[in-house]
Amino acid sequence: METAEIRRRWLSFFESKGHLVVPSASLILNDPNLLFVNAGMVPFKPYFLGQETPPGPRATSVQKCVRTQDIEEVGKTSRHGTFFQMNGNFSFGDYFKEGAIAYAWELCTSSVESGGFGLDGEKLWATVYQDDDEAIDLWLGLTGIPAERIVRRGKADNYWHMGVPGPGGPCSEIYYDRGPAYGPEGGPAVDEDRFMEFWNLVFMQYELSAVRSKEDFDVAAELPNKNIDTGMGLERIASILQGVDNMYEIDEVKPVLVRAAEMTGKRYGVHSGHSAGESHPDDVRLRVVADHVRSALMLIGDGVTPGNEGRGYVLRRMLRRAVRSMRLLGYNEPCLPELLPISMDKMKASYPELESGFGRISQIAYAEEEAFRRTLAAGTTILDVAVEKTKSAGGEVLSGDQAFALHDTYGFPIDLTLEMAAEQGLQVDRDGFTRLMSEQRQRAKADAKAKKSGHGDTTAYRSVADALGHEVEFTGYQDVTGEATVAGLLIDGVSAASATSGQEVEIVLDRTPFYAEGGGQLADGGLLRLANGALVEVDDVQKPITGLIVHRGRVVDGEVGTGEQAFAEVDIARRRSISRAHTATHMVHKAIREALGDTATQAGSENSPGRFRFDFNASSAVPASVLRDVEARVNQVLLDDLAVRADVMTQAQARESGAMALFGEKYGDAVRVISVGDWARELCGGTHAERTSQLGLVTLLGESSIGSGVRRVEALVGTDAYSFLARERAIVGQLTELMKGRPEELPERVHGLMGKLKDAERELDKLRKESLAAAGAGLTASARDVGGVTFLGHDAGSDAAADDVRTMALDLRGRLGNDRPAVVAVTGSGGGRPVIVVATNEAARGAGHKAGALVRVAAGVLGGGGGGKDDIAQGGGQDPSRTGDALAAVEASLGSAATRSAR
Repeated sequence: METAEIRRRWLSFFESKGHLVVPSASLILNDPNLLFVNAGMVPFKPYFLGQETPPGPRATSVQKCVRTQDIEEVGKTSRHGTFFQMNGNFSFGDYFKEGAIAYAWELCTSSVESGGFGLDGEKLWATVYQDDDEAIDLWLGLTGIPAERIVRRGKADNYWHMGVPGPGGPCSEIYYDRGPAYGPEGGPAVDEDRFMEFWNLVFMQYELSAVRSKEDFDVAAELPNKNIDTGMGLERIASILQGVDNMYEIDEVKPVLVRAAEMTGKRYGVHSGHSAGESHPDDVRLRVVADHVRSALMLIGDGVTPGNEGRGYVLRRMLRRAVRSMRLLGYNEPCLPELLPISMDKMKASYPELESGFGRISQIAYAEEEAFRRTLAAGTTILDVAVEKTKSAGGEVLSGDQAFALHDTYGFPIDLTLEMAAEQGLQVDRDGFTRLMSEQRQRAKADAKAKKSGHGDTTAYRSVADALGHEVEFTGYQDVTGEATVAGLLIDGVSAASATSGQEVEIVLDRTPFYAEGGGQLADGGLLRLANGALVEVDDVQKPITGLIVHRGRVVDGEVGTGEQAFAEVDIARRRSISRAHTATHMVHKAIREALGDTATQAGSENSPGRFRFDFNASSAVPASVLRDVEARVNQVLLDDLAVRADVMTQAQARESGAMALFGEKYGDAVRVISVGDWARELCGGTHAERTSQLGLVTLLGESSIGSGVRRVEALVGTDAYSFLARERAIVGQLTELMKGRPEELPERVHGLMGKLKDAERELDKLRKESLAAAGAGLTASARDVGGVTFLGHDAGSDAAADDVRTMALDLRGRLGNDRPAVVAVTGSGGGRPVIVVATNEAARGAGHKAGALVRVAAGVLGGGGGGKDDIAQGGGQDPSRTGDALAAVEASLGSAATRSAR
C-alpha cells in the first residue's frame, strides 16, 4: 500500500467517525519554543492549553514534522528520520480512552477491502502506563488482545507531557511484531527493532503544576475536559504495510536511495542484515542521503532558506550532510540535480505545491550545494596547511582546536577531516574536538534557554486573557484613536493592580487601535490617556499569546489601575510612515518578481518608519541595471495613483484571486488580502497607505547577500527617500565643483583620476624596490662570521612591507653566494606590523641551519609566530620596536648552534 494511499485511508476513516479533516500546517509556526513543527499535535496545542476554542469536538490531520535532535542517528536505526508525517486524531472533551482504543483497533485490523490497514491482530502488542488499569481493561475488553501482549511501562515510556506545566497524562502505544528475523522474543521491552511502535494514544486527563523532567512532575488535578491526542508515524506504518525493513525503504524515500546507489556504484542492502544494528556504513550513508534530500525539499517548500542560524542552519546542515555522504560514497560531482527531482516526484501526490514551486526550491538547493562544494575546496586547502604545520613540528596528531575551527568556521565536516588527515598519516584529536563541540552546544542551549519564552512564562498573560474572556479587539484598520478599558496590568511580567509614575508597565486594553508587531511590520507607538488624568507613553506593542495585545511603555504621570477607562492615541505620523513602507514592500516584491521571475519570492521583511528591508530568494546578485528597472517600475505605479484595498475572504477565494501567501505565516480560514490596484495582491495583516501616490517616492539603496540563495534590498520611502536624494545631490554638487566639470562627466573624470593615482603608486613602488636593491648592494660588506656561518642581518625600516622584505632577503642571499654557509635575516615594519624573513643557502642547510626554525625564534621576540621551508621562512608579530632584537635572536641562535657543534 503506497504512502499516499495510507494517508488517504487515515483521513477518510476518521472523517467517517465525525472528525473534521484539518490540512497540515506549515513546518514553520510562530512558536518561540520550536524551530519546526515536531509533532502532529503542535498546531492543536492552543486548544489543549485552553488558549483558543477548537473548530469542533473532533479533528484529524496528517501533519508535516521535522525533528533534528537525533540527526546523528539518521540511517543507523529504523526509527530516526528528520522529516516525517504524523497521522493524528484528536478529541477535545469528547470521546476518551474507550473511543481512542476502539478506533485504533478498528482501523488497524479492518480488512484492506473495507478501508482498513489489514494488520494481523495476532502480531499487535500494546503498552500502557504502569498504573493505568482502566486502559488495560479496555484493551482486553474492546480488542481481545491477550493479557501477555499488554505490557505495563513507566513514566519514561508511557506518560506524556509538554515539558512545561499544562495538560498531560498516561498513554498507550501500539507495536507490531516484525518477526524473529528482526530480533529476539519478549515484546517491546526487550527489542524495539523487532517490535516496532507505530501509534501512540495519549490520554490527556491531568493538569501538571510543575515539570522538572520527563519522569519528575507534580499532578495538580484532573482536567475538567479530558482530551485525546494520538499520533501514528506515517513512515512507520508504511514500512510495515510495504513489508520493508525501515522507513528509508518505503515508496516515498527509497527511489532517492536507489538513484544515489547507482550514482556511487554501491549495492544497497547486500552487506546488511534486517536489523538496523547490522547495517553496512555505505547503507547508512545512502539512507542519510535519502532522508536529508526529502527533508530539505519539504523545508525549502515551506519557505526555509539555508543560513548560519536557526532554521536556516538546520536546512544547511541537512543539505551538506547529504552532499558529504555522497562524497564519502565516492561521488564528487553535484548530486542534488539528480536526486531532488526524484524526491519531489514521489512527494507531490500528497503535496502538489512542491511541483508548482519546484523552480524556486531547486534553485535554492542547487545554489547551496555549489556553495558547499566551494567550502570543501577551501577547507581542503586549509586542512593541508594544518597538516603540514603539524608534520613540520614533528607531530602525529591534528589538534582538536584545528579540527573544530575547520568545522565551526569553514563548515568542514569532521569525518572529512578524519578521512583526509588519515590519508596523510595523521590522527585527529577526536576527544578534543568532541569537547569543544559539546561546549558549543551547551552555550547554544544556555542561550536558547535564556531567550526562551515558554508556556510557563505566559501564565500571567493567560490569566489576563482568561479574565478578559475574549480576544482583544483590534480597531486600528479603521481608527487611530479610541476609548477602551484597562483589562490587565503587568509589572516585570507579574500581574499588578496599579502602577505609578516612572514605572515600566505592560497594559492590556479590551480593544485597541495600536498595531502589534507582526508580519514584518514594527509596532505602533503613542499615548494612553486615562480618565483619571494619568498618562502612559507606549513604545512597543506585542502579542505574547494568541488573542492578547499588550502595550509596553512607561507611566509618565499619575497612577494607572485595572478597570480604568482610557483613550488610546496612536502616533499618527509613525503609523503613516510605517504603512507607506509596508505598501512599498508589496510593490517592490511584485516588481522584483516581474524582473527576475516567480522564484524571487519573499523570504522576510521589516517595515520601519520611512524605510524597509526586503529579503527574497535569488541564486546570484541582482545587477544594478535590474535594480534601477525595479525602482523605476515602482515609482511609475506611484504616479498611477492606484487604490490600495483590503478585502477579507476565504483562503480558497484568495488563491483564486491570485493573492500570494508568505511561507511560514499562519493564516486562518478568513484571510485579509491587500491589493494595489489590480497589479499586486498578497495576504497581509499589516496596515497600508490608501493610495500609491501617498508614498511619494521610493529609493532603493542597494542589495546584498544575507545567506546562500537569499538577497536583501534596503529602501527609503517618502520624505526619507527625498532627504536621501537631497544629500546625494549635495555631494554630487561638491564633487562637480572640485572636479571642475558637469555632473555627467564625474564618472569619467574620477576614473581618470584613479588611473593616475594607480600609476603614481606603481612608480613609487618601483622606486622603493630600486632603493632597497641599491641598499642591498652595499650591505654584503657588513656580513660577519658567526660560528663558521656568514650572517647578514638588516632592518629595512618602517617603509618596507612584507613583499619588500622577502625580495631583499632573497637578493642578499644570492649576493653572498654558496661558497660557505650563509644566513640572511631581514626585518621591516611597513604599516606598523613587524615582519621578518630568514633565508639560508644550500651550504647552511647542509650544516643543519633551517630557515623555518630560525624564523620561529625571531618571531617569538616580535610577539608572534611564523614558519616556512628550510630555505626561506617568514614570521611576524605585534611589536615593531623589537625588530633589532629579532635579528639579534637569529644571530644568537646561530652562535648557540656553533657552540653545541663544537662540543
